[in-house]
Amino acid sequence: MAEEKELVLLDFWVSPFGQRCRIAMAEKGLEFEYREEDLGNKSDLLLRSNPVHRKIPVLLHAGRPVSESLVILQYLDDAFPGTPHLLPPANSGDADAAYARATARFWADYVDRKLYDCGSRLWRLKGEPQAAAGREMAEILRTLEAELGDREFFGGGGGGRLGFVDVALVPFTAWFYSYERCGGFSVEEVAPRLAAWARRCGRIDSVAKHLPSPEKVYDFVGVLKKKYGVE
Repeated sequence: MAEEKELVLLDFWVSPFGQRCRIAMAEKGLEFEYREEDLGNKSDLLLRSNPVHRKIPVLLHAGRPVSESLVILQYLDDAFPGTPHLLPPANSGDADAAYARATARFWADYVDRKLYDCGSRLWRLKGEPQAAAGREMAEILRTLEAELGDREFFGGGGGGRLGFVDVALVPFTAWFYSYERCGGFSVEEVAPRLAAWARRCGRIDSVAKHLPSPEKVYDFVGVLKKKYGVE
């Protein structure tokens, strides 16, 4: 019988939240076991590991569960301090580092509260409400682009590489095509620097390995529409 890895991720292939965790562990060089969950028939292990929300992703570290993707990213920084940091290291009394960490957490939360929520409404709605969600999404992308500025990456961990905000946001780039199709806009036109950032990220091995194609995501959106009677 094969030895179980110390890190096990309970996940679902198209989940941007699970993809965050996979990309983060790849960036850190951590080996893990991926376990695909059937969300229509959740495993006993998932239900035991996350009895409050009963959702993926859940990271099992030596059998101990950690839930919620942004919590998992911070946990990986804390539990594996010898690996590249996603957030700037916490130094006691260093106000600049504390501010940088707080800023990164703010923007990651913005992704979850604004981009994810609006993206879900884009495929669920029709007519003018859908068009309004498209305009809102375009503004959200412009806001993120303004925060990125002229930097190569959002950063946070230092060294000109992916940081906390990059890892939080990059899984949603696989959904950009679906957002465009549903919202009637072009990411390249409304936020060209953010589109360029997405392409740079897509050339990084840790990202390319763990993100599905935009077309495959769009097919999945079609399945969701049928499931919820949108079409």
